[in-house]
Amino acid sequence: MLPTILATLAGLTLTALMIPSAWALDDEAQAAKEEGMRLYNAHQRSLSTPYLEKAAEAGDVEAMYYLGEVNRLRHMGMNQAALDWYYQAAQHGDPHAMLRLFDGGACELGDVCPENGDDWPQAALELTLPKAEAGDPEAMAALYDIYYYVKDPDEDEAMKWLRRAAEAGHVESMHLLGKIARNDEEGYANDTERLEAAEVWFRKAAEAGYAPSMNNLASVLNHLDQPDEAWEWITKASEAGHMNGRGWLATCNIEPEEAGRELCRSAPAPDPAKGWAIFLAIHEEVPGSSSENALRAYRNSVTPEQREEGEEMVDEWLNREPPLSYFPEKFGP
Repeated sequence: MLPTILATLAGLTLTALMIPSAWALDDEAQAAKEEGMRLYNAHQRSLSTPYLEKAAEAGDVEAMYYLGEVNRLRHMGMNQAALDWYYQAAQHGDPHAMLRLFDGGACELGDVCPENGDDWPQAALELTLPKAEAGDPEAMAALYDIYYYVKDPDEDEAMKWLRRAAEAGHVESMHLLGKIARNDEEGYANDTERLEAAEVWFRKAAEAGYAPSMNNLASVLNHLDQPDEAWEWITKASEAGHMNGRGWLATCNIEPEEAGRELCRSAPAPDPAKGWAIFLAIHEEVPGSSSENALRAYRNSVTPEQREEGEEMVDEWLNREPPLSYFPEKFGP
């Protein structure tokens, strides 16, 4: 089936693809993009499609790329719609869309190739490197991925650009450096050194307002036996809309002393009604199996009176700004 899909894409005209990406979105398209990204980030991908399509049709390249992601993830692999949207984003210069096309064998199997060449990673490199050298942090960060895809992968060059992006203030790159350090069990003398190295980068990104780093910093600090600051950062992660941070806030108000709940060590005195209200609000804002399982798991730990009180508190926790998010990586699995 894949060659047929790619052959169809190869027949798309360039005119149909060249939507001016520089156009600013009007208010309606911008609002549609924001809602589409909110739903995508909350793992409500099927609901995000019509909103992202409105933004993509108005020329938003990011929306084109994420429509490719929606279709790839929903179908657990490439399909016609995913390749179509990635190709449109690639035509407007999105390097990660180019790497997705390479993963899907677009050029090799279907003759859907970059202009004047047959190598999507090389096209991404040639497009992105000048921007990175000119000081663009987003381009620097993209080079980290690109250098693992070129014909002669260069890990040292990839890491060099990742560090440059972080030093230029790119919070996602700071966060990734923290994850690399945290998971590097061979590069440090012991777990404490590894966690302390990760802490440096997670703290930089957390202090710059990046919610996933707030969440990870809390975990690292907890493992370094700093429970007071760990609780401070998991609370900030919740306030920044991080789903895991909000979940911990609920859990520590209901069952703080259960095994494995060390992150609750410095939490205030539990308030089961508040915890129940938070879980109810999560379920209403981001319905799904995870929120259903949480309500089912904690129901018997909250008395009927506490559940009733929690129901009266739901509005305090519902649809806060920023909205709840899982903060999925742009170029994830």
